[in-house]
Amino acid sequence: MPALAPKIALGLLATAAVVAPAAAEWKPVKPVEFVVASGAGGGTDQFARLIQSIIQKHELMPVNMIVTNKGGGAGTEAFVYGKLAGADPHKVIFGTNNEWLLPLVTKSGYQPDDLRPVAAMAVDEFLLWTHKDAPYKDSAAFVAAAKEKPLQVGGSQSKDTDQILSKKIEYATDAKFTYIPFKSGGEAATQLAGAHIEANFNNPQENVGQWKGGQVRPLCVFSPQRMSYDQKVTADMSWADIPTCKEAGIAVEQYQMPRTVWLNAKATDEQAAYYAGVMAKVRETPEWKEWLARTSQTDRFVTGQAFADQVKKEQAEARTLFEKAGWLVTN
Repeated sequence: MPALAPKIALGLLATAAVVAPAAAEWKPVKPVEFVVASGAGGGTDQFARLIQSIIQKHELMPVNMIVTNKGGGAGTEAFVYGKLAGADPHKVIFGTNNEWLLPLVTKSGYQPDDLRPVAAMAVDEFLLWTHKDAPYKDSAAFVAAAKEKPLQVGGSQSKDTDQILSKKIEYATDAKFTYIPFKSGGEAATQLAGAHIEANFNNPQENVGQWKGGQVRPLCVFSPQRMSYDQKVTADMSWADIPTCKEAGIAVEQYQMPRTVWLNAKATDEQAAYYAGVMAKVRETPEWKEWLARTSQTDRFVTGQAFADQVKKEQAEARTLFEKAGWLVTN
């Protein structure tokens, strides 16, 4: 039986009209701890607290939930905590693709297989942004300029999602960048608005304020298709008007950051299926749909073996890139 598949009764054998009662499905029996792999106020924290509020409002679980932040070590603290939870299914970890990327670049204290993937709930898009007065008006001109001399680009932290994307572009186009790490994507957006860097690789919400204020411009989105939100953000552009980077000439078709949910690897199929089912119900609520639109994220729900396969594929691709960049570490 595939992992997380619903249990379907194929037949019924009764003797003397006596039918055995169906086994009760697993449910949590004590408060569930939502463990966040980031500090308070970050994107992952907002993600977990939104889900907590939706579950409480719509009574989707029979127990209370508490949210704890364990953002130390760029989030490794939360994943180590999840590893040490053992077979306790009342600790649910919230992260991103950092769950399988961090052990490749840092001494993490856990391995991706120590946790069980439950669901990927949505993806943050990544866009190439530049200053409003930059001489390049499209992605092709930006890449051409970066081939002539290294351009200063910024992002959140080093050897993390933003810098990984900068390396992908370098390897795909022969462009050259000088990457400057900042404490957050918001700080990188501020630096770009002040023209202290040439470009950044931020998700929509990290740069939207500066875009509305006329300080920065989006050049392209790293997605197979354009974003679906067609309400105008500025006087003449919506998210849907931004070309994909592939159609704009950059050979990096897709780069997105999933919002992910995990259990300890010792969790049973039934326990993982229970939480995946709760997350599926969360996605149907108006509060979830409003959050997606407000944060300009793409709705994408993956569970079970499909999610596990995605993790393995992306981890292998990241390992290859990290080896080429000289970033790979051995835990």
